[in-house]
Amino acid sequence: MKKFICHRHTATRQKLIGVLLLLCFAIGAQAQKIRIKTGIEVLKSQNFRCLEGKRVGLITNPTGVDNELRSTIDILHEAPNVNLVALYGPEHGVRGDVHAGDHVSDQRDPATGLPVYSLYGKTRKATPEMLKDVNVLVYDIQDIGCRSFTYISTLGLAMEAAAENGKELIVLDRPNPLGGLKVEGNLVEDDCISFVSQFKIPYLYGLTCGELALMLNGERMLAGGVQCKLTVIKMKGWKRKMDYTATGLQWIPSSPHIPHPHSAFFYPVSGILGELGYMSIGVGYTIPFQMFAASWAEADKLADALNELHVPGVIFRPIYLQPFYSVGKGEQLQGVQVHITDYAKAPLSPIQFLVMQEVARLWPDRAVFDHADKGRFNMFNKVCGSRQIRERFSQNNRWEDIRPYWEKDVESFRQLSKKYYLYR
Repeated sequence: MKKFICHRHTATRQKLIGVLLLLCFAIGAQAQKIRIKTGIEVLKSQNFRCLEGKRVGLITNPTGVDNELRSTIDILHEAPNVNLVALYGPEHGVRGDVHAGDHVSDQRDPATGLPVYSLYGKTRKATPEMLKDVNVLVYDIQDIGCRSFTYISTLGLAMEAAAENGKELIVLDRPNPLGGLKVEGNLVEDDCISFVSQFKIPYLYGLTCGELALMLNGERMLAGGVQCKLTVIKMKGWKRKMDYTATGLQWIPSSPHIPHPHSAFFYPVSGILGELGYMSIGVGYTIPFQMFAASWAEADKLADALNELHVPGVIFRPIYLQPFYSVGKGEQLQGVQVHITDYAKAPLSPIQFLVMQEVARLWPDRAVFDHADKGRFNMFNKVCGSRQIRERFSQNNRWEDIRPYWEKDVESFRQLSKKYYLYR
């Protein structure tokens, strides 16, 4: 009898273990489940009604995919009630086959035979000739929520071209990878408007591309105050508190150095300093934008100094490396890797200014603006959106000297942009 009971208990335990394993698997699977529908998914569910009877031009790149990772190009091309007649390529091209900064040329898409017009070369705003065969432009690109990333500049210029040529523009909305709560940086000033700071918005603007388009249109922020006929195909299920990792969506690299969704978190951490080519920020190593290093730095000393600042939600770890290319190629470098331990609390863009501050304090003969290539100062100014950041910082090399200027427009912009929220 005891033996029978023992076997019975063993069988029961095995069943319980099996149930627990199934629950764990289900929970794990649920964690990976896609939680939202992007604009292209919603457009599909509407059977492309808004495109019927129109000649469609598509502005996209490899990030324009549905939840099964099928290209929006192919989806629209194959839809029986959609007449896709032209493609338009931003930086990196419609199929992602162009290196960062290289010009995109006009060509034909080999998969569909459609003409591809470049919006990243001699022409960055579509010309009347480029638009003569289309009634409506569709925009479907995943950006990274930072002003200096050029896809939103392409969006704004497309809106201007649509307005000037009497075309409709439809934005297929996508998540802001940084979420919809982080706003950092001053507004762009007139003398710093460029393709990396095209509009008078903060460095981190806390809007989806659809919301941003609505604001650019509604506030007449496009050149000449023009407004286009604009439609935004909203996502379903996205919330402002969601960063990209919370969406369940797969990440398509938005550029070669943004290979993972968390790469978007770090781009604003170091990208401004990176414009100076003064320290390695991990471009050319395995952790782009996640570190700061130089041949003359001392890893432990820099890490200790930065950790003593008690930056919320951030830990700095000593790192030693030899970059494969770009700044510091082949050299033995030391510095810090930035670890974000609490994303909600962590400031992003101020981190690089704190690094610049501590470098100047620890190694006074290495102060950034005393040694960086002066030929790069103009690009630094443009990415900052103001000459004031560099000029004020270079006086004493202190973050607190520029902090009021960097933060002066945040709350007013936050209040303005709330008018255009599509999601809560």
